[in-house]
Amino acid sequence: MSEIQAHTTGLTSQYIAQVTGDLERNVKEQKRIGGEIDALQEQLGALQHDHSVLVSMQEALGGASPTGEADTTAAPAVPRQATAEPQQSKPKKASATSAKATASKKSAAKAASAKAPKTDTKPTLVNLIRGHLEQQREPRSATEISAALTKAHPDRGVKTTVVRTTLEGLVAKSQAQRTKQGSSVFYTATAASKPTAAEPQQEAVAG
Repeated sequence: MSEIQAHTTGLTSQYIAQVTGDLERNVKEQKRIGGEIDALQEQLGALQHDHSVLVSMQEALGGASPTGEADTTAAPAVPRQATAEPQQSKPKKASATSAKATASKKSAAKAASAKAPKTDTKPTLVNLIRGHLEQQREPRSATEISAALTKAHPDRGVKTTVVRTTLEGLVAKSQAQRTKQGSSVFYTATAASKPTAAEPQQEAVAG
């Protein structure tokens, strides 16, 4: 009986060790996926904000453009067919409707101009990280970058996992470089964009 009990206790300890290892891997995977979800939500929010601004700018540009340029859009095709017949018999009403349309487009342009500066006051996390890397002379880790951004922008609530995921996205787009020193990973901004911005200025001075 003692041999059977020893055998069962050995199997039990093996199962406990296996279950414990599976739980640790599960928790690590949840943390990794949670960080990716936070990064994606941050990018989605930025895209939605940019979309609303672009839509308002499109409306403003559509209002400033002449009537001939507006023919390229598909939406105004239906109302123009309805107003084509009254223009022959009653041109005065047509001019009144066009005046109302221009007034509404001007108000849309004012709203777009008021919304446009908001994009500068609230930069996205990607722009903040890229700008921080460009200002640094030495490589920085994700923890150092998140700490610096938290001090500079305490209202953003920057997380290290989100910063690391965003940095990997910049590396994939060749907008940042990744170096590994031992078990630590450091990031630097790509130096390819800096000379290209200085060359046109030198040519302009020479000209």
